[in-house]
Order: sequence, then C-alpha cells, then structure tokens
Amino acid sequence: MVVWFEGVDTTGKSTQINMIKNSFPNAILTKEPGGTQLGVSLRELILGQKKPLSSKSELFLFLADRAQHYEEVIYPNKNSLILSDRGFISGISYALANEIEVDLGTLFLLNRLALGGSFEGKIVFFETTTSLIKKRLQEKELDAIELRGVDYLMKVQEKMKSVLKRVELPILHIDASRNIESIAKSIEGFIK
Repeated sequence: MVVWFEGVDTTGKSTQINMIKNSFPNAILTKEPGGTQLGVSLRELILGQKKPLSSKSELFLFLADRAQHYEEVIYPNKNSLILSDRGFISGISYALANEIEVDLGTLFLLNRLALGGSFEGKIVFFETTTSLIKKRLQEKELDAIELRGVDYLMKVQEKMKSVLKRVELPILHIDASRNIESIAKSIEGFIK
C-alpha cells in the first residue's frame, strides 16, 4: 500500500514520515519530486530556477517525475508499505493554483496515466494556517515555490481540499499545528 503525505510546504509531512518510519521499519520512504534519479534532477531544475518556469512546463515536469516514480518505486514495491512525501494530489492542486487552462478532469486523467491507470492507497492531508506558514517559512531557506509566498501556498491548500473531495480513497485530515507526537500516533493508527 502507498500512503501519500499531502499538504503545502512547511506543514510537517517530512517530519512525520521521519518520525513514524521507526514504527514501520520495512516501509519504503520516497518523495515527489526526488524519489528517482530523474526526480532528483527535475527537483533541482524546478526549485532552483532564478526565473520561474512557465506553469505548463512545471506541470509536465512534475508529471514526468510522477510517471518515472511510479515505474521505479511504486509499482515494483506494490506489495510493500510505501510512504511518499507528496503525490498526485499535490500535482493536481499546484496546477490548479497556477491557473493553467486545463480542466480538473484532464488533470485527473494525466495523473492517472502517470500512475499506471489508477489511484490507490491512503492519503494523509496536512492542513495549516496563514500564521503557521509565515512562522515556519521564516525558519528556513526558501525554494522557488516557497518564494511565491504565503497567499500562494494558502491558495494551493484550498485547491487540495477541493481535489480531495473528488478522490475515493481513505483520507486522514491532520491539523498541522497539533503536537507532532500526537500527529504521529494518529497517522500510525490510520496506516495500521
């Protein structure tokens, strides 16, 4: 089973994956983009740009990463527990926030194609607040997407919430401001 950890930047997805991996020692930890060699290159390309890529270019690069990630990580390990930092919910939501002239149905179709024809697994969705994002962004060096600002990230989060309503998978909603230990216990119970 794959568990997709979804939410905008600074919500604690990576922290939680690192915390709960001890409870699932055989789990495969991965991320999008960056879970494959191609993904590492695409991540550097997308997040390291001085001048932003066009929204369409960004969409297709994320889709290329997702397709390669599926072929190299998800499908070969389909009988294992996979914990993925981001996935198709992020892909669709960031594209919608970037106001690409593509309808939601087409975005679902493209992401389903990248994922071998179906959406599977469980989703852990981290929801944050404007004040929490501001606080956490001040504590780190910002990448190209984080530099788009708090309003942009909140817009992405709203898109994620609307996309999640269209997905027929088990979803655990997490308040990102909660104590990290209690969040980890909730996620462990959800996975088990």
